[in-house]
Amino acid sequence: METRKEITIYDIAQKLQLSSSTVSRGLQDNPTINLKTRERIHEAARELGYRHNTFASSLRKQKTNTIGVIVHELNSSFITSVLAGIERVTYKTGYDILIAHSSESFEKEAANALNLFHKRVDGLIASLSLETKGLDHFKQFEEKGIPVVYIDRVEEKSASTKVIIDNYSGGYQATQHLIDQGCERIVLVTANLQRNVYERRHKGYKDALSANGIPFNSKYVLIKDLSEQSGNEAALQILKMTPMPDGAFFTNDFSAAVCMKTLKEYGLNIPDDIAIVGFNNDTIGKIIEPQLTTINYPGTEMGEVAARHLTNHLRGLSTLNDISTIIIRSDLVIRKSSLKKGI
Repeated sequence: METRKEITIYDIAQKLQLSSSTVSRGLQDNPTINLKTRERIHEAARELGYRHNTFASSLRKQKTNTIGVIVHELNSSFITSVLAGIERVTYKTGYDILIAHSSESFEKEAANALNLFHKRVDGLIASLSLETKGLDHFKQFEEKGIPVVYIDRVEEKSASTKVIIDNYSGGYQATQHLIDQGCERIVLVTANLQRNVYERRHKGYKDALSANGIPFNSKYVLIKDLSEQSGNEAALQILKMTPMPDGAFFTNDFSAAVCMKTLKEYGLNIPDDIAIVGFNNDTIGKIIEPQLTTINYPGTEMGEVAARHLTNHLRGLSTLNDISTIIIRSDLVIRKSSLKKGI
């Protein structure tokens, strides 16, 4: 099959008997070219199938008008909402986004970072994998003066710009709510405590227990990958505990919902037998019966805030140099999964 020749501005110029410089300015809607001529140029471009050479233009300008985004997964309503928030801002400010996901692998995250670097993104937004330690694989961006904003899963001790929620407060609030419902044996189902979000939620859980005179029991802390399988595993572990827990705090709504379904299949009543609180305010929490109490984690707002600060920096409207940590507000959303009768 014969490959069609790529149409250039010279082809348009020849068709309209105009200079190539006039066609170039007309395609950019330069007001020095009168409106009727611009319309003729655009019409001819459509007829001939002309495509703007963004890559060549980017090389000339040393800008690609693209922002790289690295997330740890894609099959999450929270991440979907974060991406929606990022796209809402980048669309309005004229930036395209290139999305990569690490699948919770440090090796894949580092490869994604290098790939986006070579694609000459103007800036980067990144949420770290469970395996990630340190930020050395992002050094090439820093050395080239390419700004990076970290979101959600971050290295909290780094001086980089970060957009997070107060995970400690969320963990404390969730645990305190269960205690207020009369729970004394509260299981925490969470992920790798090396990652900031889970370490801080764990600390909030422990401190809420301590503040209420409830001894911390490490056997009640179940470290999982927060997948569907881990939700089932957590349910089976809870059923085997003696005495059985009367409350459970999951640091992920999906895992909480799967656990609730399994516990109900074994004849447990929620919340009478065990009250349950999740985290993220995912859609699944409104579908499961009873509806899931959770911590609202405003992903769309987080994405918007990160993208707004990054694009403002890139457009010279503000600077990231003076920004360290931006904390997004989160709240406890109380539903029936945690409200014990008579409390």
